[in-house]
Amino acid sequence: MKVEKLLVGPLEVCCYLVYCEKTKEGVIIDPGDEDPRIVELAKELGVSVKHILATHAHPDHVGGVDYLREELGATYLVHRLDAEFFKDPANMQPFLAWGFPENPEEDGVFEDGDLISFGEEVLKVIHTPGHTPGSSCFYSEKEGLLFTGDTLFVGAVGRTDLPGGSFEQMIKSIKERLFTLPENTIILPGHDYGSSPTSTIAREKKTNPYVS
Repeated sequence: MKVEKLLVGPLEVCCYLVYCEKTKEGVIIDPGDEDPRIVELAKELGVSVKHILATHAHPDHVGGVDYLREELGATYLVHRLDAEFFKDPANMQPFLAWGFPENPEEDGVFEDGDLISFGEEVLKVIHTPGHTPGSSCFYSEKEGLLFTGDTLFVGAVGRTDLPGGSFEQMIKSIKERLFTLPENTIILPGHDYGSSPTSTIAREKKTNPYVS
C-alpha cells in the first residue's frame, strides 16, 4: 500500500491518496477542496481512483467530492449516520454561515466493520462517533496504518462543539475502538496538528493529554 498526502482547502485538511502499488487502483480520503493537485497526483502516479472516502461529513473534508467525481469517475462513500445527519439543514447551518457549500450527495454508505477494497488492499471501517455521529477511521491491519480523520490527532483530539458532537462519546471511541489496536499502529490524522504529522497508538496512549 502506498500513501500520498496533500494539504487542501482553507483549513488545510490532510487529503490522502491511498493505492495498491501492484494494480494502481486506489481511494481518496477526505478531499477537502476542489484542488486540481489531487487529480494531477492521481494521473501522475497512474492511479485509478475507485472510491472517495470521508472520515466524516464536515464540509471542510468533503468539499472536493463533486469535482473529483466528475474528473475521476469515483464513487463517494460516507458513514450512514453522517449521510443522514447532515441532510438536516439545521445541522449544516454553522458551515453554511462560514461560507461552505452544501454537502455532496453520497453514492453509497458504509457501516462499522465494512471492508473497502481496492486492488489487493483493504481498509476496515472503524466507527468512532463523537466528532460527528458517523465519524469513522480507516484501518489497514496489514500495513499497520490508521486514518483517523478528526477523531484523533497527534497530541490532540477533534472538536466536539459543532452539531452532533460529544466529547464523552469521542473519548470513549478513542479508548475503546482505537487504543485497543496494536501499539505500533501509525496514525494518519485529518489535520497536521501537533509536533509531527504522524504518531502511533502507543505514543498517543502515553502522551495525549486529552485521553491519558
